[in-house]
Amino acid sequence: MKMDALIILKEPLDKILSGKKTWEIRGKRCHKRGKIALIESKSGTIVGTAELVDCVGPLTVAEFNKNAKKAGASPLKSKSDFYYEATYAWVLKNAKRFKKPIKYKHKRGVVIWHPVDI
Repeated sequence: MKMDALIILKEPLDKILSGKKTWEIRGKRCHKRGKIALIESKSGTIVGTAELVDCVGPLTVAEFNKNAKKAGASPLKSKSDFYYEATYAWVLKNAKRFKKPIKYKHKRGVVIWHPVDI
């Protein structure tokens, strides 16, 4: 089955797959919805799936701090603590880790969304 896969660094991805994080923080709005695959960055593997159900933002410091736990992060002190100029929460639910990761061939230059066949 063909689907889009979101590339995420290992530590935040582990939090998503363990249920400790439901917000993936990004610097752009996301209009995709539905089931997506999850790629562990620099691993060459698809490690699970999740449902992308919403995009919240741009976030204020107060909104982020109220939901910092969902982002798997600590509260911020000021807007300058945001990594992105405009900060959005991509809301995930029903994240599931595969029993065995699936290898894929990474296309050069792809950094956020990668098409995969699983």
